[in-house]
Amino acid sequence: MERKKTVLLCVTGGIAAYKIATLASMLVKTGYDVKVVMTQNATNFINPLVFETLTQHKCLIDTFDRNFEYSVEHVTLAKWADIVMIAPATANVIGKLAHGIADDMLTTTVMACAECKKILAPAMNTRMYENPVVQDNLKLLEHYGYEVIQPASGHLACGDNGAGKMPEAETLYEYIYRDTAYEKDLTGKKILVTAGPTREAIDPVRYITNHSSGKMGYALARVAVARGADVTLVTGPTEIKKPMFVKIVPVTTAKEMFEAVKEEAADADIVCKAAAVADYRPKHIADEKVKKSDSEMSLELEKTDDILKYLGEHRKDGQFLCGFSMETENMVENSRKKLEKKKLDMIAANNLKVAGAGFQGDTNQMTLITKEDETALPMISKEETAACILDKILECMNK
Repeated sequence: MERKKTVLLCVTGGIAAYKIATLASMLVKTGYDVKVVMTQNATNFINPLVFETLTQHKCLIDTFDRNFEYSVEHVTLAKWADIVMIAPATANVIGKLAHGIADDMLTTTVMACAECKKILAPAMNTRMYENPVVQDNLKLLEHYGYEVIQPASGHLACGDNGAGKMPEAETLYEYIYRDTAYEKDLTGKKILVTAGPTREAIDPVRYITNHSSGKMGYALARVAVARGADVTLVTGPTEIKKPMFVKIVPVTTAKEMFEAVKEEAADADIVCKAAAVADYRPKHIADEKVKKSDSEMSLELEKTDDILKYLGEHRKDGQFLCGFSMETENMVENSRKKLEKKKLDMIAANNLKVAGAGFQGDTNQMTLITKEDETALPMISKEETAACILDKILECMNK
C-alpha cells in the first residue's frame, strides 16, 4: 500500500462481535490505521478495551462522551475513514441505517459517511435474517450504495442451523483489502491467470506432476482484482485457499488446462500464464493399477499441447501475453528464446537454484524480460512480485 489506509469498524450487539477482534488485529498487522465504534449493546459481548489495545485508539461508544479532544466526533470519523465495515450488523442496526435513524454514536457516524465505501455483514438468527422486513431493509441499503456480504450457513449460537452466520475475519479482511490495497488502474481490463501444477495420470493411483504450489498465480489474481480487474483463474490442483472475487476454473490435466485457456482467452485483455504445465504425459493410461514386478518399468510419454505457443499464434488484437519461465541455468538467454519462439510480450523468469525464488515459498526473485529490456526485481513477497509484474504490463501496454 502506498499510504496507510484508514478503516472504521462498526461493531453491533451480536455474538459474532468477538470475530472483529481478529479482524482488527489482522488489519493493524498489515499496515492499516483502524478505529472502532461500538453500540452500547456490543459492549455486552466484547470489552472495548480489547479494541483499544489492538488499535491504539479510543473505542467510541457514547455520542456525548466528554473525554476526547474537542471535535464533532462522528463527523471527524466519517471524514477520516477510507472504508467502513459494519460487522456484525444486527437486524436492529440494519433497520436504523436503512431508514435514516441516527440515535447513537455508531449510526450517526455511519450516516455521516457519505463518500467512503460502506460494507455491511449481517449476523443473526436464520428466522430473523429471512424475515421479509430485514430482506427489504438490506435491499434498500444496497440501493443506497452499501455492499452487503452474504452470511454463511451453519450452526448458529442459538442452536439453529441455517443462514445468518457471519463469515470469518479472514473473509471480511479480503473485502477491505480488495477495496483499499491498490489504486484501481486495471478497471475495465479482463485478465486471465493460470496457476498451479497439472497432474498427468499413469493409472488410477499414480500421476506425473511437479512442485508448483500455485502461490505466484494466486497472488497475481488477488492483486489484479484489488486493482480493479475482472479476473479469471484457471487453476490446477493446489492446497492453498482460492482467491475471492475471481472466476475459478478448476482443471487437473494439461489437456483440460489447454481447453479452458482456449475458451477463456478469447475475452481477455491480458493473459498471465503462471501455471507449471506438464510438457509430457503418459501415452497410455492404465485402467487398473500397474503392479510392481521384478523387471524394470518403462513409461512411454508424449508431448502435451503447448498452451503458450497456441496463445501467441491465436491472440486477438491488443492482447498482452505474459509467460513465466523457471530455469536452472542460463535464465535470461533461455527465457529470451522462449519469448521469441512463443511470440510473447513479456516473460517473468526466475532461477530455481536461487534460495527463496523457487516453488512453494512465499517469496520470489524474478527478472521481467521484454523485447526491449530486462527488469531485475529484488527478493520480495509473491504479492509484491505480482504487483511489479502488473506494473510492467501496464507500462508496456501504455507505450
